[in-house]
Amino acid sequence: MSDDLALELAFALELADAADEISMRYFSHSLEVFTKQDGSLVTRADQEIERTLRGRIAERFPGHAVLGEEGGLIGSGSAPLWVIDPIDGTNNFAWGIPIFATLIALQHDGETVVGVVSAPALRERYEAAAGQGARMNGSPICVSNVATIGEARVVYASWRGWVEAGLDRQWASILTRCRRSRGFGDFWGHVLVARGAAEAMAEPELQPWDVAALTVIVAEAGGRLTDFGGRPFRERGSCLTTNGRLHDEILQELSGA
Repeated sequence: MSDDLALELAFALELADAADEISMRYFSHSLEVFTKQDGSLVTRADQEIERTLRGRIAERFPGHAVLGEEGGLIGSGSAPLWVIDPIDGTNNFAWGIPIFATLIALQHDGETVVGVVSAPALRERYEAAAGQGARMNGSPICVSNVATIGEARVVYASWRGWVEAGLDRQWASILTRCRRSRGFGDFWGHVLVARGAAEAMAEPELQPWDVAALTVIVAEAGGRLTDFGGRPFRERGSCLTTNGRLHDEILQELSGA
């Protein structure tokens, strides 16, 4: 690993430590929850985490840009870009469900080179740097070698999203033929694939901060992450994560081919 990449990953882990301290201070306590204009939820913890991480990035890397779910983009489009989701799974967090995480990514020229997913209530932290493999709690992880939908464990987010996307028939076909299906949603389904505990995870609509950190973790674990057209995930839209062996077959199913 280059010295610069090692320093950037170490800093991302420091950011995750700070985020974990804040989220666990609020978790399972009475929370003030707000509804944003798009109908999604935000809590004081989301706001405090993003504000804290932005401040630390500005101190350590003043020339870097930051894109966060709560504060949008600040900085030059040509600079290295930190992408932050302060709490992925805010509904879970607000309801006392421990499946939530802070997602931190660093991108150079549009490609994620460092990714950290920290889920303190689950006591799980995932990290990866380009070319250096992926780890959970410091131990290497990799995807499974399952090669058929009939043997696969498939996870997904809200069923309503599939109905609204007009893909409920195609996705139902996959779910009824796979070995096991679970509706875990959010970051956790994707990292379950990365660590070999599931073979596929898909969501019809995501934002860049939902995905940026996952891309390098999935890739370094040997998996594949694209949109439903098989293209690299950019900006916003659909997202399919698999162990790679099932990817093309699931893409064909989703296209109705």
